[in-house]
Amino acid sequence: MPLFDMPVDQLPTYTSSATEPTDFEGYWDETIAVARAFPLAASFTPTENLLTVIDSFDVTFAGFDGAPIKAWLHLPSNRIAGERLPVVVQFIGYSGGRGLIQQDTAWAQAGYAHFIMDTRGQGYGGLLGETADPHPSAGDVAYPGLMTRGVNSRESYYYRRVYVDAFRAIEAAQSHSEVDAAKVLVTGISQGGGLAIAAAGLTAGRLDGVIALMADVPFLQDFPRSIDIAPRGPYPEIASFLNRHRTSYDSVLDVLNYYDGVHFAGRCTVPALYSCAGMDDVCPPSTVYASFNNYGTATPQPPVKEMEYYRFNNHEGGQEHHRLRQLHYVADLLAG
Repeated sequence: MPLFDMPVDQLPTYTSSATEPTDFEGYWDETIAVARAFPLAASFTPTENLLTVIDSFDVTFAGFDGAPIKAWLHLPSNRIAGERLPVVVQFIGYSGGRGLIQQDTAWAQAGYAHFIMDTRGQGYGGLLGETADPHPSAGDVAYPGLMTRGVNSRESYYYRRVYVDAFRAIEAAQSHSEVDAAKVLVTGISQGGGLAIAAAGLTAGRLDGVIALMADVPFLQDFPRSIDIAPRGPYPEIASFLNRHRTSYDSVLDVLNYYDGVHFAGRCTVPALYSCAGMDDVCPPSTVYASFNNYGTATPQPPVKEMEYYRFNNHEGGQEHHRLRQLHYVADLLAG
């Protein structure tokens, strides 16, 4: 696909038109406080994976409204007894779940603890999932998919639950006895990248231990522009909903504004490595740059941030080349 978004030289200065709600911080303070009223109750059950170099644990913890959320925790089997490992907390792309036990152990192979959160109500496409979304708003009038589920109010919107799950996933990973709770890195591709940004923004000032963010071709950024220009992927679900609910644009945008990754990015205080694909028609490059350009701007000392731009790639992004870039990034960060 050819370049379809704004000229490349305009991306580094582009800013989103999304305006942060005046009660954004208070809304999320209250939401996290309600979530924490439920015991985390994280459990780690050793589970056979048939891999000689990785030990795996089937994880369950309490997410939004205390609902059980599944995850995997993978540890290198040659770890030193009593040593606590840095942990990479990974979030999954849209429609995917945590996958099968042996499906992704890359970060554990590199010597880190690797925690993969299942995504509630997903796992029907891509990677397998096992976590239900029992919330009543799952039955609301919506366009097929998840983007407009519960979008009639900020309290019932689907991603309120998922963002809280992501926050609590970090707490769950930190609770394991072999994890260094002071060395948490959050990462993900597409939706996973958006959840990593939201989690890093939510933990700022609320939870210690997150030290870096890696977000690849992140989704859930700059909703106003994404809805207007993305021709493929989940964003068109919102456009299709508004195609029939023609007077609902302002009210829908008001709700989505509480979930726009651009606002969470502004609150992030840790170093970040983003990636962007120049021909991405699912998460257009301008929307990724909207998040990157706003990253850390609401903090007294904006953190160091880096962008890898893959000009001739679509939503697959940098793939194996970027994974190698990430491995170097994490090694350098922890060595420093």
